[in-house]
Amino acid sequence: MALRDVIRDMESREKRLTVFDPDSSAVVDDLRDYFASQQVDVVVGSTDSDLSGYAVLSDDAGDVLTAVDLDRLDGDATAGVGEPRPFSPLLEHLDDTTFSSYSIDQMVAASREIEDRAWRVGSGQLHAGFQTATALSRQADVYETLAKKPLDIHVYCAVSDEAADIDGVSVHEADTAELREVWFVVFDGGGDLSNACALLAEECPGEDRRFSGFWTYDSLLIRDALEHLHERYLTAA
Repeated sequence: MALRDVIRDMESREKRLTVFDPDSSAVVDDLRDYFASQQVDVVVGSTDSDLSGYAVLSDDAGDVLTAVDLDRLDGDATAGVGEPRPFSPLLEHLDDTTFSSYSIDQMVAASREIEDRAWRVGSGQLHAGFQTATALSRQADVYETLAKKPLDIHVYCAVSDEAADIDGVSVHEADTAELREVWFVVFDGGGDLSNACALLAEECPGEDRRFSGFWTYDSLLIRDALEHLHERYLTAA
């Protein structure tokens, strides 16, 4: 499965949050704002039962994941680390991985989380796609540092005369649409699937360089991405 196919598959897994008989539209607006960048469709419903003022989260098959009283959703959605967050009863039933519009800075920050995990584990395979040779060159120092650990590191970009030569890192160039358009960082966990993680995102049309995609700890999705990279760019090399 190509990287863009994996992204499409994740984007199709939309969940629905139905808010029944809210006291006001404010809580609905808050929920829509909070989940705006994720695959959660927030809608308003009504019921003839005695129950009111609650929300039901269901998956794309219509199966109910959880129901929660709207009173439990009161609070500050921007609360800091360690502080109570109003939407936690819902978050535990969401992958909390999909996003629809990330900037370059947000993509770099998400990438750093995975690179840092690979550094801390200190073994395994790390794959990263940079789209262009220029972008790869900007991160050469980061990957030279990562290569000081016994990691098997592979980086990818579109074909260019300017591709960086990074000590301890295998550089792969190919003239494919996915390498030009997809930003990815995939770590296999170094033999421990609980450490495996990945970020895959496709650049959105337009000039403001926004990305749509997801990050995941799902070992099956990570396996699919790794198998594709090996078959398409490593085995064929």
